[in-house]
Amino acid sequence: MDQTCYPFTLPPLPYAYDALLPGLDERTLHFHHDKHFAAYVENLNKLLEDQPALQAWPLERLCRDWACLPEHLRQGVRNNAGGVYNHDLYFRTLRPGLAATPAPALQEAIDRDFGGMEALKAAMKAAAMGQFGSGWAWLAADGQGGLLVVKTPNQDTVLPLCPLLCCDVWEHAYYLQYQNRRADYFEAWWRLADWTGVSQVYGRRFSHPFF
Repeated sequence: MDQTCYPFTLPPLPYAYDALLPGLDERTLHFHHDKHFAAYVENLNKLLEDQPALQAWPLERLCRDWACLPEHLRQGVRNNAGGVYNHDLYFRTLRPGLAATPAPALQEAIDRDFGGMEALKAAMKAAAMGQFGSGWAWLAADGQGGLLVVKTPNQDTVLPLCPLLCCDVWEHAYYLQYQNRRADYFEAWWRLADWTGVSQVYGRRFSHPFF
């Protein structure tokens, strides 16, 4: 997000509401971004409004160190800071228009760690389909640039790993359009992934030691 600490504001959708058709429709994006994402922002601000010691904490620290907070704040911050962080990445890593492909450095890492794009897709789909209930499927990198696919429940993040791409498998992300067809939603999401942007993040963070 543009602002790093309290008060947080809802970032605008990075494209028009009809820009991701036919994969994700306008109704879904209005509800998902304008209602669900906005609620996490609002709830996080409410939790922090009378906590001056926490208002300088960056969003990543709130997500990473929620267990250090006073007991009455822990679960609320865990859920809502994670909801803000995860949704911000989700919407920023969708791309309207023609599908992009990974840049050479990221493609080499995908080939090295998964054996190619089809194997990466299969791993991410297995994570998305295998998440019982609400949660996320992630492509993330470790501190040396190694890639891995993980899943998290609810609004948990993958921090301290470096998140690169995430598929939201909460029902609110797809149910209006796909009902219970999570696999169809995943296929649509995969076709919309912004590999150009993901490659830029990976390249800035992990130009060494592999490349």
